Amino acid sequence: MTENSNKKKNWKKLIKERSLDAFILCAGCAIGACATMSVMIPNGLTGGGVTGLVRILQTFFPVINFSIMYYGFSIVIWVTCLLLLGFKEARKIIVMTILYPLFLFVFEYLDIRFLEEKDVILAAVYCGIFYGVCNGLVFSRGFSFGGADTVAKIINRKLLPHIGVSKLLLVMDVIVIVASGFVFGRNIALYAIITSIILARVTDYVLYGFETRIVEVEIISDEYEEISSYIINDIERGVSSSIIRGEYTGTERRKITTLCSPREGALIKSHIAKLDRSALITIIHVDSVWGRAEGFRDIEVE
Repeated sequence: MTENSNKKKNWKKLIKERSLDAFILCAGCAIGACATMSVMIPNGLTGGGVTGLVRILQTFFPVINFSIMYYGFSIVIWVTCLLLLGFKEARKIIVMTILYPLFLFVFEYLDIRFLEEKDVILAAVYCGIFYGVCNGLVFSRGFSFGGADTVAKIINRKLLPHIGVSKLLLVMDVIVIVASGFVFGRNIALYAIITSIILARVTDYVLYGFETRIVEVEIISDEYEEISSYIINDIERGVSSSIIRGEYTGTERRKITTLCSPREGALIKSHIAKLDRSALITIIHVDSVWGRAEGFRDIEVE
């Protein structure tokens, strides 16, 4: 009876978690789709990544709906990821590859306008806010959109391993935004930069509040080797480890520590939750970090 009872509890807990995942993902997708179809496009704006690329291509192929073209790009990226990076990586993005374009299609069909009249400044600001909330909700559940970030990961793994994924992603966004300037005009490209900046900040706020850009993640788990490998190879952050002793039990265990962004911390937490539910994870907000590593302040400059 006890074993059956535990199984029922585990199933109930799993169903509850999956239901919560589904609700949050749908909410995030709805907000992101609203940003694109109800704010960005009606006000003639654009952005970076796949969204910006589709906006550019749609000017040359206006007969193809935005949602259909976006869905096509998502499928191509997923198939490329599957062929070049394997099923393990492709599995991480399959949900959003299907779900997000579906919400784009719905909002495109409904043809809702968020602003009463055209206002590019308000539209740029609210696009950034909505996209940031969308990203924060999706990342908080450990999912990825499978857009430009996946393309950057493919380029990093197969062509430019010496350049970090975050740098490649930044370069790709810059290229798309600059190209948008030639297609839609310089001002539209500048508004896209504003949107991107707000997006990045709001994403961090949704994940970890308003306190910090850097977090320290401390992990105690028997699966420390697998977790370290994930942080080093997938998140691309450094890891340090030390042996600690629990005074109550007298047991010695290995603790691993990493410094990363709030978004990366959420991804690490989600990965560990699937790998080792008994792990102990501590996330500490850090005011400032100085060092040569990417994302930190240069100690010689500041």
